[in-house]
Amino acid sequence: MAKISVERAHNLGKEAAREKADKLAQKLSDQYGLEPQWSGDTLNLKRSGVKGAVHVADDSIRVDVELGIMMSAMSGMIKAEIEKALDKALV
Repeated sequence: MAKISVERAHNLGKEAAREKADKLAQKLSDQYGLEPQWSGDTLNLKRSGVKGAVHVADDSIRVDVELGIMMSAMSGMIKAEIEKALDKALV
C-alpha cells in the first residue's frame, strides 16, 4: 500500500479554497471514477483501490491518498498529477 501526501499553501481563504477543491474533485470523479463527499472541511474521495481526502484550511490544502496494491506501482505518476492539479487549481 502506497501513501501520498501533498500540501500547498494558498491565500484564497477557506471558502474559495473549498470551491477549488470541489472543482478538482469533480475532475477527479470524471477522470477516475472517484466518489467525492464533504465532511466538514474535508473532501473524502473513494473508489476501489484508492482512498483519499482533501483537507481545506484557511491558508493551505493538503491531499492525502492511500493506494491499494494494484495502484501502488503508479504512485509516482499519481503524486505528480496531484501536484500539477493543485498548482493549477490554486492560481
